[in-house]
Amino acid sequence: MINTIILKKLLHKSVKEMNNKSCFLLILSLTLGACDSFVKVDLPASQLSAKTVFEDAGTAKAAMAGLYAKMRDGGILTGHSSGVSCSLGLYADEFDYYYLYSVDNFYTNSLFPGDNGVNNTWNRSYNQIYSANAILAGLDNSTTIAEADKKQLQGEALFIRALLHFYLVNLFGDIPYINTTDHLLNSKVSRMPANKIYSLIVMDLNKAVELLSEDYVSSERIIPNRSTATAFLARVYLYMGLYPEASNASSAVINNPLYVWETDLDKIFLKESSTTIWQFMPNTSDSNTAEGSIYIFTSGPPPIVGLRTDFVNSFEVGDQRKTHWTKAVTDGITTWYHAFKYKQQSSTPSSVEYSIVFRLAEQYLIRAEARAYQGDLSGAKEDLNLIRTTAGLSKSTAITFDEIINDILKQRRFELFTEFGQRFFDLKRTGKLDEVLSVSKPGWNTTDSLWPLPALELNSNPNLNPQNPGY
Repeated sequence: MINTIILKKLLHKSVKEMNNKSCFLLILSLTLGACDSFVKVDLPASQLSAKTVFEDAGTAKAAMAGLYAKMRDGGILTGHSSGVSCSLGLYADEFDYYYLYSVDNFYTNSLFPGDNGVNNTWNRSYNQIYSANAILAGLDNSTTIAEADKKQLQGEALFIRALLHFYLVNLFGDIPYINTTDHLLNSKVSRMPANKIYSLIVMDLNKAVELLSEDYVSSERIIPNRSTATAFLARVYLYMGLYPEASNASSAVINNPLYVWETDLDKIFLKESSTTIWQFMPNTSDSNTAEGSIYIFTSGPPPIVGLRTDFVNSFEVGDQRKTHWTKAVTDGITTWYHAFKYKQQSSTPSSVEYSIVFRLAEQYLIRAEARAYQGDLSGAKEDLNLIRTTAGLSKSTAITFDEIINDILKQRRFELFTEFGQRFFDLKRTGKLDEVLSVSKPGWNTTDSLWPLPALELNSNPNLNPQNPGY
């Protein structure tokens, strides 16, 4: 058995040195278990017990750090090709697929219940949710962690639980909302209606807002603070059509002096950007983002993915986001394009870019849309024009509600491309999936708005039936 004193020293050290990937993965496997599914929860006898982990704040923080590392390296929010930034970019109309040795089912819109990508997304997400629940349970049972530390960690875990369920419900529709580590309950769960899932997400986020500190625990904005949960709450309210609430939440973030608007497009995706709300630190001190390593290429054809030519050609004339956030590569005959928000493809003497999950521009776009739906068209245009002028465009000429909403959605497309499936989700929530993708994607079917539930999960728990339509 690993000596507990030595392990605790390792865990304390990991809190200070959050770039040590192997340490983080060890922490999480030791404290929370490495389960493939949310119904498998038993800890091997050689692992440090949950009770020991939550005896002090240092080991509890290390367990939370391990969960962030797990999210960064795999699952929905990873910047690798398995994350939704890449998979939904292929599934919608942002990326073309170039890898010669396989067919990508996301790109061809041909997912099926046994698809490995679907299965991994489901299982890794619920595994991470289980980890968040295990942290919450450990904190609830702890009598030795200071109250301030306990509240911060509880807020972080609730935020993560809500965030992962949000992506799952938008990908799969009706899903289980898992808030326990009880494997007997989890093995028999049923799917809840999406509106119930949203209510539980809002409940978790409101509690997280109460618990999280206003200031960042880390100066590098790698641990969520109160504004991170509020920013996410603004997005959730927008998706729910609760426009006054969305506007108020986004305003709370926008008005926070921690965040300062940046007009230099080349500085927005640097690790110290003043518009970053929450980001993932790379696994080593000289690493940069997984997104940069996947998206950037220097010769054609692209090794995996490239921006669709029709997307690049859709930028408005004079839009500096095309100049600064996309890059052309040519062999003299054919031209390809790659995303260039992150500009580092490989390691540097010290990390320059972190993977940004939430940033300020989205909050202005949320508030613009929410204001328009409340009839505040001048306020909506004020927020919209901040995005436009920063991109080098003239102020919007839109006058009517429909014109303003269309311009807001257009700016969301070119501001938030390749960022965690925002394009796909915007098309879905506005009812434009079929209109747009049936034209641009030959394999598109109406039922593709939802992914299939993994066959293995349906077989092991019949209560998850029925399968989504079309599969």
